[in-house]
Amino acid sequence: MKQVGVIDAGGIASWNGLQTWVNRTFVHPEDLTYDPERGQALSRLFSGPVVAIYMVLAVLLAPERPWALTELIAVIIPLYLISSWLLFMWVLQRPGRSLPRRACAMALDYAAMAYTLSMTGPQSLPVYAFVLWVTVGNGIRYGPRTLLFATICALATLATAWAFNAYWRGEPFLVLTLFLTCALVPAYVFVLLSRIQRARDVALEANVAKSRFLAQASHDLRQPIHAISLFIACLRDAGLGLEERKMVEHIDHSLQSLMRLFRSLLDISTLDSGKVKPNGRKVAVGALLDELKQRNSQAAEWANVTIRLVPCSSYIRVDDVLLSTILQNVITNSLKYAPDGKILIGCRRRSGKLVIEIYDTGPGIPEAHLARVFDEFYQVRERGDRDIEGVGLGLTIVNRLVKLLGLSVKLRSMEGRGTCVAIGGLDIVEAPRLEEMNTAPAYPAPGAMSGVRVLLVDDDREVLDATAAMLKRWGCIVQAEAAPPPVPADCDMVITDFDLGDRQTGADCISMVRESVRRRVPALVMTGHDEARVRAELDDASIPVLTKPVRPAELRSVLNTLALANASQKDAQDRNT
Repeated sequence: MKQVGVIDAGGIASWNGLQTWVNRTFVHPEDLTYDPERGQALSRLFSGPVVAIYMVLAVLLAPERPWALTELIAVIIPLYLISSWLLFMWVLQRPGRSLPRRACAMALDYAAMAYTLSMTGPQSLPVYAFVLWVTVGNGIRYGPRTLLFATICALATLATAWAFNAYWRGEPFLVLTLFLTCALVPAYVFVLLSRIQRARDVALEANVAKSRFLAQASHDLRQPIHAISLFIACLRDAGLGLEERKMVEHIDHSLQSLMRLFRSLLDISTLDSGKVKPNGRKVAVGALLDELKQRNSQAAEWANVTIRLVPCSSYIRVDDVLLSTILQNVITNSLKYAPDGKILIGCRRRSGKLVIEIYDTGPGIPEAHLARVFDEFYQVRERGDRDIEGVGLGLTIVNRLVKLLGLSVKLRSMEGRGTCVAIGGLDIVEAPRLEEMNTAPAYPAPGAMSGVRVLLVDDDREVLDATAAMLKRWGCIVQAEAAPPPVPADCDMVITDFDLGDRQTGADCISMVRESVRRRVPALVMTGHDEARVRAELDDASIPVLTKPVRPAELRSVLNTLALANASQKDAQDRNT
């Protein structure tokens, strides 16, 4: 079979090998965002030697060598190059915006160019191109105001050259041309920059409005989807006939497709907001992959796909939530594009790092699509292909999260044979000590919820009724409340929404219950808001936070673990008494 190709998402962002080498050599891997001051300092390191080599050659080939040329080679050029390296090191040590550093950089550039143009003859005229380049470059990097100041500096540089250079005074029309060019070109760029900035402001306002709308609408959109999911779970256990059960399965299948689409849109919105911050910790790769396999078992059954997992005993340091999102999106893509096939998930060690690879036996990706598979809203489609659910955001989210975590993603495909996506760069760490490990079983016994007393608080009546009905079917004794009760009864766990009305939150509800019963009752927060916002208000990092819509299987797994934690807590209290 013909191999279609290999694509590296990191390579898409790097426009050539030189920039890749520069990023790896001089830039911290976790900070590859564009910094204009770093870019300017880096370009100075390359342009400075070019000008220096030209001037040295011009001096060597000149019939006469006045003292100014000798001084230029012996003093000015070395000082300029050393200062350029010092500025670059300054940027590396203290990246970001610095007005004093910008002023120093501009003073260095214009002073060096003014001396060169003033103290040498016609051989220095090509330096004028760098005067114009530096002027326009400052404006494009830092905006119209800086462009105006840089233009004044450039005109002052030319005026200095005219005042001290006899050759320039003898060529009035040449000098006039240089002055006009130095004024008109930046003026035109100034107009264009002003228009671009206005257009950018309009685009940013539209983007902020979109993000604000999604943030406001997400809670209201999540609630009904979450309630429908829970009601479907209750229907499945309601003793329906064969035909009715098939209808429920079809409804559930359609709802799961809607939930995946909805999660993709919200993931993109959250990434656009810049609120996602990685939180690395030790993660057992085997347990993470096994949980993903369990999570996708029903979707694999619907797609008639067999998922095989190669065992892995390694531990890595990573944000397990973000890594799980990356792998989930890749698996979802495989299920969509490779139905009636097989998926293999395994790990390799490469250069001291761990690589997680996901293979599928789908049709592969044609070469014409390879360069764009990580683009937003792009789907691999050929004429006559069947409709595929989704909007083409899965690999986009993968690419953005991979960059956020400082990892790499590579996609290999053989047309007619299948596709492999490899997530690399994962740091391997030692296994945690026994006392650091969670001794609770990964998959508690099914009957762990029987007889558990649950205080359920949610201000949305549909969600409250659906959750209460499902918990009762699991054997729980449920006290369902639309607001935190004034006098909470003793309970084994608390399940609460975050926004509860009357300026009360889920964090307030949990604190109230724990103070009332005088023990740390296990709690769970189910919310339609961003998890980071909820975490900021919770004073207990051990409280699980599930983002709606929550799948019943995921909710049951978390509640089983909380039930076991509650049982262990009671046993410890009994032993103490």
